[in-house]
Amino acid sequence: MSDESKAADEVAEKPAEAQVSAPGTVEEPSSETAVAQEEKPEESPVKAEDDDVEFSITGSLPEPRTKILAILAACVLALDVLTKVVSVAFLEGADPIKLFGGVLYLTFVRNPGAAFGMAESMTWILAVIALGVAGFILWISRNLRSQGWAVGLGLVLGGAVGNLADRIFREPGPMRGHVVDFLSLFDPFGRVWPVFNVADMAIVSGGATIIVLALMQHDYDGTVHKESPAPVEQGGLQEPK
Repeated sequence: MSDESKAADEVAEKPAEAQVSAPGTVEEPSSETAVAQEEKPEESPVKAEDDDVEFSITGSLPEPRTKILAILAACVLALDVLTKVVSVAFLEGADPIKLFGGVLYLTFVRNPGAAFGMAESMTWILAVIALGVAGFILWISRNLRSQGWAVGLGLVLGGAVGNLADRIFREPGPMRGHVVDFLSLFDPFGRVWPVFNVADMAIVSGGATIIVLALMQHDYDGTVHKESPAPVEQGGLQEPK
């Protein structure tokens, strides 16, 4: 065979050998593929941050309302103690004072019972109940996220602690002390409505607030329960209203 025919055969075999890659080797991408990969847009870090922020906002819970509870309870307690001190100083042993044409009277009573003169023979039991109420309110305040419940519980807590202080520190002794009452409606001696004090008003107001919120299905943790609409039948299928 001549040298020219051998050279022709070698030239014909070279393209076929170039197309077959050796086992275990990785074919390098062409220049066009590399350019396309470089031009591929990457996910923006700003967009990723926005997604994370949106998730954290929608999944977060309201802030606890313990500050409102504490401030309101402290204000009620301070006002109750102040008015009782003034009542002892100026109303004990004095004649009742008529206000607003007889709608309200300032008088003085030492009450061994509960609010509005109830359960007068159960002083120490009422003191234990007041301690339990205060402890329960402080316990659930960890998850208190409703502003309305914070107001209601703050009023109840301040009033309960105010009357409890009388039962602990006033005569005739600890857990048996008589509560100072000095407000009377329509009669100077409580014959129309029992004589009461600031703590009693706070307890009743706070209790009423809590009852209204419960009837509206508002929980102390900030959740609101709503009934789903009844399904309506259309063509044999039940669809939401």
